[in-house]
Amino acid sequence: MSVILQIDFSFPADQLGATLSKNAVTLAESINQEPGFISKIWTENALTGEAGGIYFFESRAFAEHYAEHHVKRAEAMGAKNIHLKIFDINRPLTKINHGQCE
Repeated sequence: MSVILQIDFSFPADQLGATLSKNAVTLAESINQEPGFISKIWTENALTGEAGGIYFFESRAFAEHYAEHHVKRAEAMGAKNIHLKIFDINRPLTKINHGQCE
């Protein structure tokens, strides 16, 4: 059953926006190759110095595997205070609200 992985962390505000868009292209492309990966929404808030993402994986096992090594990669990029959560998806309600859950 597919799941959502939510990751957020403190990140230098001056490294967000256009700078992150330029510097993280290789990372974004590599995420597409992760086992069980479906999609990602990149999140950021320059006012609070926070960034992260909402990931869609085929299963909890794939999300946990990804999270395990992504924490190290995010720390290497300057992330601090990393928080991870995995959620199951309520498919009937998600479909009503046009969410992609397949």
